[in-house]
Amino acid sequence: MARIGILALQGAFLEHARAFRRLGAETVEVRLPEQLEGLDGVVIPGGESTTISLLMDSRALRRPLLEMAKRGVPFWGTCAGMIMLAKGVEDELVRSLGLMDLKVIRNAFGRQIDSFEADLPVPVLGEPTFRAVFIRAPIVESVGNGVEVLATLADGRIAAARQGTLLATAFHPELTDDPRFHQLFLEMAGKEQRTGALSSTRT
Repeated sequence: MARIGILALQGAFLEHARAFRRLGAETVEVRLPEQLEGLDGVVIPGGESTTISLLMDSRALRRPLLEMAKRGVPFWGTCAGMIMLAKGVEDELVRSLGLMDLKVIRNAFGRQIDSFEADLPVPVLGEPTFRAVFIRAPIVESVGNGVEVLATLADGRIAAARQGTLLATAFHPELTDDPRFHQLFLEMAGKEQRTGALSSTRT
């Protein structure tokens, strides 16, 4: 089973860990660069994107995270984590990793009091719809070539997307009892492992 690292600088990392462990995966709380060794996937959880950005730099995590992504290790960003993955962020206070060809808007739905839930059709997950929890959520304003839109709100705004080994959700799957997004990411991590094993065999 995949070994998943969850960036544990701030935000909902414990909830992600519980969700993955329920599926039988091993999890590692990542606060320092050496804790990135041997991971099959990395999750950047929801929280406060400016704080995550600052702590990522103060703990010297930015460069090793970028190197992992370049090697094809899967990444999943939820809420603030989506912002950290995006190439286009409208807030200059956030220094994102710039990995995914997304343009995102922070706090697109307003304050905490404006949080809401919505039933989203997610074809890649099959039926039924996914009950998505939006808390001070961002939204994807636009996507580039090669980005697969996985879910949209009723008004057409993009709430989940995938680009190669990168997954982003504007909402919080870890706050629900529905394991399908966590299972999807484990499948992505498993595929990366198999690809890596095949590459090693050929060389």
